[in-house]
Amino acid sequence: MSRQELYELTWPGKHEAIIEAGRPTDKVLRPCIDKSRNFDTTQNLYIEGDNLEALKILQKSYMKRVKMIYIDPPYNTGSDFIYRDDFSQSEFESQESFNLFDESGAKNFTLSNYRENSRTNPRFHSNWLSMIYPRLKLARNLLSDDGVIFISIDDNEQAGLKFVCNEIFGENNFVAQLVWQSRTSISNDYEISLNHNYTLIYASNREKLLFGGDPLDSSEYINPDNDPRGAWKLVPLDANHAGGDTVYPITNPKTGVEYYPPKGRIWVYNQRTMKKLMADGRIKFGLSDDSAPKRKLYINERIAKGDVKTPSSLMLDAGTTQTGTLEIMSLFGCKKVFNYPKPVDFLKRLIQYGTPKGGIVLDFFAGSSTTAHAVMTLNAQDGGTRKFIMIQLPEECSESSEAFRAGYETICDIGRERIIRAGNGLIGDTGFRVLRLDSANYRNVYFTPEDLTQDMLDDLTENIKPDRTGLDLLSGVIAELGLPFSLKYSCEEFEGFTVHYYGGNNIIACFDSGINESLVKFIAKKRPATALFRDSCFEDSKVMINLEQFFRFYAPDTEIKIL
Repeated sequence: MSRQELYELTWPGKHEAIIEAGRPTDKVLRPCIDKSRNFDTTQNLYIEGDNLEALKILQKSYMKRVKMIYIDPPYNTGSDFIYRDDFSQSEFESQESFNLFDESGAKNFTLSNYRENSRTNPRFHSNWLSMIYPRLKLARNLLSDDGVIFISIDDNEQAGLKFVCNEIFGENNFVAQLVWQSRTSISNDYEISLNHNYTLIYASNREKLLFGGDPLDSSEYINPDNDPRGAWKLVPLDANHAGGDTVYPITNPKTGVEYYPPKGRIWVYNQRTMKKLMADGRIKFGLSDDSAPKRKLYINERIAKGDVKTPSSLMLDAGTTQTGTLEIMSLFGCKKVFNYPKPVDFLKRLIQYGTPKGGIVLDFFAGSSTTAHAVMTLNAQDGGTRKFIMIQLPEECSESSEAFRAGYETICDIGRERIIRAGNGLIGDTGFRVLRLDSANYRNVYFTPEDLTQDMLDDLTENIKPDRTGLDLLSGVIAELGLPFSLKYSCEEFEGFTVHYYGGNNIIACFDSGINESLVKFIAKKRPATALFRDSCFEDSKVMINLEQFFRFYAPDTEIKIL
């Protein structure tokens, strides 16, 4: 019997891509205070590392907490680099390709970890689909019920991307496909000059989607009759419904002509409400009072209600790639440190649509951090409280590039610097907490019996890698507990010990050596949700034995975690 035919998109490697989305990660996010800005208090994140692994780490902490996702992934033009999801490798080889830092913490990333997806590759489209599929699958989990994702793409993969999004987000959650005029100059390279890109929009749940719009255009409103309510414009009074007492004549008091709603339609209001609106001067029969009735729509009343203008699917006035280039050159002293950045106005427009009342904005193909720039700028303009999470691979800049000559070794260096420069002078949270993707905090202590020697036993008493700091360990527990990585951090000294506080009393930790009963009592009396210690840090076994008793007496609800 032949296989049943289905309406679906499939490709070589799809099954493996689905498995990859569900494969757990042993990676961690290590805080980098020296690269951060306002580390202790900022609620913005900048994650340096492979976005697939980063998205896996964020699953528990940000499940259904992200209001908007925007990504501008590689367009698969035949010359851009594709994330290396080569499923013909063994699982070990595949995981090794994601290790951007070696055991000592030294950077291990080179462009050899990635490949150029040439059009001569027989799996040209399959490779790209296998790359994007698990990332969108994981991203879907992070969207809030009223959340939305925007994905920029061009003709190379637009068709395949839409099929993938229909499968992951549901065809019923497709919102629209924006067409953005990305350039105004005409190119003679092809039969038709390609002057646009697409942005696909999908809701997490379209029935719950809270979508914004463009600011109202005051030029559309006039006040020729000196209405005390201010400027207005006329809008139709009919609707595409039936029933009730909503089909009746309305008489023009100036001409005496009776008007009915168009055939098959009704008046929006019943007769009683219509009479009240006419008595209140809210119904007008055209600008010269000699045509069909329409309702006055006042801009002041709309602004007071927070109304916005419904967006158009054509974006012809949101800047171009040339605009984006000029913006970044202006920030970096006329240096073209990044190619084809999106303009800030384009991202601001999308952020207005996706987060009209605030929320977390995630971009896991962050590039030069235009999205973070737009979030901060829009917050400063409208008083918003939006927060961003940027994820970017530390792709090395070519030594021949203007970026490298300007001192930027990786794309992450450019992105972080842009956020700093763009945030200078802006009101609001312009900081960011840098987290670097790395291998697990714990040492590999699994050996076969024949590999063990007496000399190795002392080394096996410590299960934490020697280069890991207290903040590294704290970050690992944050992910384990499912807490956001953006909660307030502080620390204080107590009798020579450094005590870490995360999210107020969410976690109180100490990783110093020689922890005594005095410190244990100090932490227990603060009644944290979680008390965190390192196994090898206690003064003696007596402290460890009495640890649980102290917390049972002072903080019976505290969870004690010993690493």
